[in-house]
Amino acid sequence: MKTHRVNELIELLHPVWQQEPDLNLIQFLQKLAQEAGFQGELVDLSDDILIYHLKMRGSAGTEQIPGLKKDYEEDFKTALLRARGVIKD
Repeated sequence: MKTHRVNELIELLHPVWQQEPDLNLIQFLQKLAQEAGFQGELVDLSDDILIYHLKMRGSAGTEQIPGLKKDYEEDFKTALLRARGVIKD
């Protein structure tokens, strides 16, 4: 994991973990994994799952994932033409 990912995870984790001070770190990570729908072993939980879950936690299920929103196109035809290079930004 790169340093900026560690910093981002800590910044996201700190305020929500403070809301549940009775849980130790492993218990809290287990809770986040369950909330995210992660079925595997805790050792296989990726930082991406934690980061995106923490970013999206408490938002509507229909809200777009951060990072993907910049590539979103409402119209399929526009998206196709942009991907083929016909429409330039």
